[in-house]
Amino acid sequence: MSGGSTDMTLAFELSALKRLAKPGTAFADARQWTEYVGVVSDEPTYVVTNFTRKRRIRQDFFSGPKDKRESLENVKSQFETDRHVFVGADEADEALAEETGWEFLHVEDAAEAAGWELGDPEDEEAASGEPERDDWP
Repeated sequence: MSGGSTDMTLAFELSALKRLAKPGTAFADARQWTEYVGVVSDEPTYVVTNFTRKRRIRQDFFSGPKDKRESLENVKSQFETDRHVFVGADEADEALAEETGWEFLHVEDAAEAAGWELGDPEDEEAASGEPERDDWP
């Protein structure tokens, strides 16, 4: 991704991050042009933690026990950067970004701009030979 300020906080919605073929690579790339990057979700904390730990993704922030709205509001108040960009997957994410004062970027547009490959979460499951488990606390 190029252009604009690198003084940026970038938040991925978990379902948007799961749409990427290599979410760990996307995080590593994003670290080169952002100050802070993390994941927000309405899913329980252990679901996000399991997903990111399995892919060795180090977050600067995460939702915790809060919902996406509260997470975005808290992150914006704690990380004072020029831009706050929310990468989401649907119209509800776009509306939430607008309501909380974040710029919205659809995951497909983010992937195209950054050169990230989109994938299917089911493909990863098939490649590993094991079903994706989100029940690890």
